[in-house]
Amino acid sequence: MIFKDYYKILELKTNKVSSEQIKNAYRLAVKKNHPDLNIEDKLAEEKIKDINEAYKILSDNTSKRKYDRIWNRNNAQVKQKEYKEENKKSNSTFGDLFSMFFGNVEDKEDVKKKKKQYGKTPIKGENLETSINVEIEEVFYGLDKKISLRTIDGKMKVFTVSIPAGLHNGEKIRLIGQGKNGIDGGKNGDLFIKVNIKDSDKFKLQGNDLYTNLYLTPWEAALGTKVKVYSIDEQTEVYIPKGIETGEIIKISGKGYKDGKGGRGDLIVNINIMVPKKLSEEEEKLFKKLSSVSTFDPRSK
Repeated sequence: MIFKDYYKILELKTNKVSSEQIKNAYRLAVKKNHPDLNIEDKLAEEKIKDINEAYKILSDNTSKRKYDRIWNRNNAQVKQKEYKEENKKSNSTFGDLFSMFFGNVEDKEDVKKKKKQYGKTPIKGENLETSINVEIEEVFYGLDKKISLRTIDGKMKVFTVSIPAGLHNGEKIRLIGQGKNGIDGGKNGDLFIKVNIKDSDKFKLQGNDLYTNLYLTPWEAALGTKVKVYSIDEQTEVYIPKGIETGEIIKISGKGYKDGKGGRGDLIVNINIMVPKKLSEEEEKLFKKLSSVSTFDPRSK
């Protein structure tokens, strides 16, 4: 399979380019090689196909990374070939005669310099990704978490991951140099760890807001009361208005999850009215009396 140098096709001299530079190079290449402006060029259509193909690969970060590994290897091979060709050209007649009498003598320092100049191009190792699950309460305060991963050679390795306080769901932590080994002296790749925040028994996380449940008795809901609600780091006393119903919410500002800017989201309290499954004789009498005197009919709605 013939290797296509997409950077050369877009007239880019290096692969260290931004997505904006790639886009600009693509636009210029299309404008320069468009078949309508190059009627006499029989290869214009093929050039446009190659330009579109190059842009499709290089404009996507994932496909660009894969292509760059091939591009780096190809460049290394080209440099080695150029080095061999240069050596052939440098063997002039004088050099041949000199070698006939004195042998092929070359300064050791020159050899080292040439090896360094024309040697293999270091290629950075491939990055690796994994994920871990943490509880809301853990990541709210931050923690050091140990994880075990199987390395490329099949061995288990323990990593200590420092999770900063208030990290958001889906964010990644980077461990430099813990990815795949580099090639030809290149740096090792990195290990990216995606943090998944799990809902706990008490709290659910949505954005920067925390959701929790508050359970009330029928008489608390009917008469109104004050209750203690536990946020993730402290307890707050909340007034429950008379006649509150299951499904209603109470919002407590600034008691949610950290927003990353020094503030916090809200604590959203879901109201749940609970009915006792077992009644004492006295409780049953009171409920029966309430039933006989009350005119409230929830079904009339």
